[in-house]
Amino acid sequence: MTRATTVRAVLAAAVLLVSVFITLTMSPRLGLDLQGGTRMVLQAKDSATVEADRETTDRTLEVLRQRIDSLGVAEPVLTRSGEDRVIVELPDVQDPRQAAAVIGRTAQLSFHEVLGAAPPGTDTAPETGEKRLILPDEQGTRLDLGPVRLSGAGVKDATAFFEAQQAAGWTVKLDFHKDAGKNWTKLTGEAACHPAGDERRRVAIVLDEKVISSPQVDPSVGCQAGLPSGGTQITGSFTAKEARDLALLIKGGALPVPVEIVEQRTVGPTLGAAAIDASAQAALIGAAATALFITFVYRLFGALAAVALAAYGVISYAALVGLGVTLTLPGLAGFVLAIGMAVDANVLVFERAREECQDRPTRSLRSALTTGFQKAFSAVADSNITTLLAAGLLFFLGSGPVKGFGVTLAIGVIASMFSALVIARALTEIAAGSRFVSDYRGVNGIARPGSVRTWLTRKDPQLFRKPVQWLVISTVMVAVAVAGIVVRGVDLGVEFTGGRLVEYSTSRPVDVETARSTLADAGFGDAEITTAGDGDISVRTGKLDNDGEHALRTALATEGGETTKVRDELIGPSLGDELRRNALIALGVAVLVQLAYLAVRFRWTFAVGSVIAMVHDVIIVVGAFAWLGRPVDGIFLAALLTVIGYSVNDSVVVFDRVRELWAGNRKTPLATIARRAVLQTVPRTVNTGMGALFILVALAVLGGDSLADFALALLIGIVVGTWSSVFTAVPGALVLERTTTAPPPVPGKSSRRARAPRRDPLDNGARV
Repeated sequence: MTRATTVRAVLAAAVLLVSVFITLTMSPRLGLDLQGGTRMVLQAKDSATVEADRETTDRTLEVLRQRIDSLGVAEPVLTRSGEDRVIVELPDVQDPRQAAAVIGRTAQLSFHEVLGAAPPGTDTAPETGEKRLILPDEQGTRLDLGPVRLSGAGVKDATAFFEAQQAAGWTVKLDFHKDAGKNWTKLTGEAACHPAGDERRRVAIVLDEKVISSPQVDPSVGCQAGLPSGGTQITGSFTAKEARDLALLIKGGALPVPVEIVEQRTVGPTLGAAAIDASAQAALIGAAATALFITFVYRLFGALAAVALAAYGVISYAALVGLGVTLTLPGLAGFVLAIGMAVDANVLVFERAREECQDRPTRSLRSALTTGFQKAFSAVADSNITTLLAAGLLFFLGSGPVKGFGVTLAIGVIASMFSALVIARALTEIAAGSRFVSDYRGVNGIARPGSVRTWLTRKDPQLFRKPVQWLVISTVMVAVAVAGIVVRGVDLGVEFTGGRLVEYSTSRPVDVETARSTLADAGFGDAEITTAGDGDISVRTGKLDNDGEHALRTALATEGGETTKVRDELIGPSLGDELRRNALIALGVAVLVQLAYLAVRFRWTFAVGSVIAMVHDVIIVVGAFAWLGRPVDGIFLAALLTVIGYSVNDSVVVFDRVRELWAGNRKTPLATIARRAVLQTVPRTVNTGMGALFILVALAVLGGDSLADFALALLIGIVVGTWSSVFTAVPGALVLERTTTAPPPVPGKSSRRARAPRRDPLDNGARV
């Protein structure tokens, strides 16, 4: 065993031991749909016109979203209800009182000049009789404050830290925007004109009409000089928790209007225990089927890849738990799907090793395997880097479920690369060193070509003689999908359109599973059902008229006895305009970054071909759901993001092989190179797709209604993505190359000017 193999084995063992320890000692954070959590209803205290109320509530919702993100609550759901209410759902919140204290604060921060100490009983200006702002400082001294000189809107950032050198304890550091910093310098410069010890040399920092700090300007600061404009520190004998909460409030911004928490309760999960068990069962069966499949295809090395696949599951789960990522229904399903897709890198390596054994039969098994890892590395790296770029942009630019999906995706990609390039490589290299494994070709699984490769070699289909024909077929498929969107329309879920929220009190206790089953039998299968802390049943559904509500209540009464409606209100969309806009921006930027990366790594025509294939896949999946009448909701959004990643990965693998073949065959026509690349990568595409399909079929059959649409969207996406990576991306790139490459000179024509040598269409400087 070589030194490199030993290092990989030791590293793999260390990471696995840590992952197992985390898995056994730490519990996952489950989202509201898996575990339940805190639901609060906030209402604005004052209002103006209806239009102003709606706009104010929307601004309030966005400020609350920033605060909740700062609190570290993953996958929150914020819903505008009516004109002046906001419903906040916080999954896995352990201390709802702390969250309420931070979320409900108005956080109106302001900076004032101090006019002096106010005598007792004085609250009006003697000259004008106007009302003065008189507030007690930290010691109770009444301060006469001037008008607001600087508001919290001028604060760029706020951080809490412990100041040990000056014995100030926990403080909050403020960084100002440029213009606000100038105002801060001017305010402190005017205060510095008063003698040390004078109350007027102080600056009052007020939060929600309470003086939280009123420091004296240091004696070293000269009159009109002022403090630097970069920022300042708020001191006030804060505890660590108080300093962090204050920083979160200031950083999150001020609420446009004061809000009142009119309702706060702990709710049960929307996904019942039976559905969670079914999902776990589907995961086990799907993973086992995937392991058996790759073992059947690659024999011993396939079994070792299955071991690495199990290690991937442990490592990625431990990373999710260790980092405190909240697991939600889309995240859980995405995690289950990633188990099936994690085998992709191993399939790439094994297929490359098979090619080496086929081209050079006398080559040793270990040498073929090493070459397989080396040649597959570029495809693995490029496909995973593009996915990581997308995941990072979705995390930094998105919010809510989009941000959570970015985290889960990034963790899955990193864990997948580690399991394939470290764990699987260490196991297979150790096995390849055995004489028994090396000598018996039927045992190791890669010394003989697979059935798919053998069939393709015998048939040698001529795929791209007329690439436009394939694009016509893809265009027809897109046209059919668009027709479904136009004719049938897209059934947007309650997250996009809003709906109705009705709460009932029953004379007999009814658990969530019973209520969900009863309402599903009555035709309300899409309703979201939760339990409140006092045992009431809360039903959230889409468009529901009064007759439908009566039918719903009647169905619930069959199990709960006398059923009384406690609450009935229309709700706004939780995936509001701002969240949808952020999701589209994040997705657009991610596509552009991927396009730029692929253009640098390959060629711009290949990058455009990949993006065309991706758009093709998205439109067809959405159109299929339109024709089938299935809802497009938050779970569908997570599935669509997964389809995008799968589509780009497939195209990258094909174009990586095109680049490699072109480097060794400069004079071969591009269409011939593309055909060879596709035929050589088809075994990888088929085997990887089959691994994912096992998981998805298990989810669709066993996962229940909650996961059926997710599995269906991904089944369609993977089938269409496999097609588009070959018959859309590649023909598109070929057509672009023909239209952008200069035609060869006409025979018999001469030119007096020397012509530069014609550039190879794929030669952008990249080398393998």
